[in-house]
Amino acid sequence: MSGFDKPCILTNSISGVVANKDQHPAIPYTPEEYAAEARRAVDAGAAMIHIHARKPDGTPSFEIEDYRNITAAIKAEIPDVIINFSTGAVGLSVEKRLKYLEAIRPDVAALNMGSMNYAKYSKRRKEFIFGFVFENSFDTIIQFLTAMNEYGIRPEHECFELGHLASLEPLIDMGILEAPLQISLVHGVLGGTPARAANLKHMASQVPQPDGQGGITHGGDGINNWGLVGVSREQWDLVPVAIEQGGNVRVGLEDNFYLPDGEMAKGNGELCEEAARQIEAAGRKIATIAEARELLGVPRMAVANA
Repeated sequence: MSGFDKPCILTNSISGVVANKDQHPAIPYTPEEYAAEARRAVDAGAAMIHIHARKPDGTPSFEIEDYRNITAAIKAEIPDVIINFSTGAVGLSVEKRLKYLEAIRPDVAALNMGSMNYAKYSKRRKEFIFGFVFENSFDTIIQFLTAMNEYGIRPEHECFELGHLASLEPLIDMGILEAPLQISLVHGVLGGTPARAANLKHMASQVPQPDGQGGITHGGDGINNWGLVGVSREQWDLVPVAIEQGGNVRVGLEDNFYLPDGEMAKGNGELCEEAARQIEAAGRKIATIAEARELLGVPRMAVANA
């Protein structure tokens, strides 16, 4: 099956940690708001919900209780949806981030595949709005992967540039990673890869794939899955490219508030509706939750863990 013939997995990045309701009123804070936004996203075609937890007042949280309450609310609304936790953070220990993975054991957990400058710049103000060094050393990555393997969690490998993508290969050789991999090609973060079609095509061509003889080949077609994470309105320039190249697609209020015409989306549902429309217009099938689980090698999460 070629990449284009694979059903396209649509993921919803439901909230993020930076923006708040003053910037977009649909950003969920409470478990009930997460569940309602997830319902709208899944009704529009999403199979996976990527979660950054918040406290009910909107404060970003890395506490077990908040992840548990949000997950339980979403699973009560959509029992079989794929749950994907963020693990990215600055100034927070790996041990702290592993605690909520161990306690709840989501289907998938995002894993950043390399250290980088991470910033936002204002052309109008001629200054950086924020900027920091995002540490993700090999030691950190291996610590996360060892725990995820133990907990039965599938990693989602977030690659912000080509070097991050290449960093998968020694981990495959070590036997820490096994196909099918889930690889996200992140475009549009300052410090990472700019959101340009040529960059996405090149990164897709470098996705590692098993060669059938114990080695590695490269390309978008194969058992390992890749998808686009496009940040800011420029994501809509890349979504059609990802679809045509056989990739998966992520949209949601973490990444972008706006529809292609520049109008602010009402919420996650409208963003997912637009992505689903583009997937179907290109002649690809939107993956059901069951199909996405099979493609990603993700079994159904035990109800007890929800």
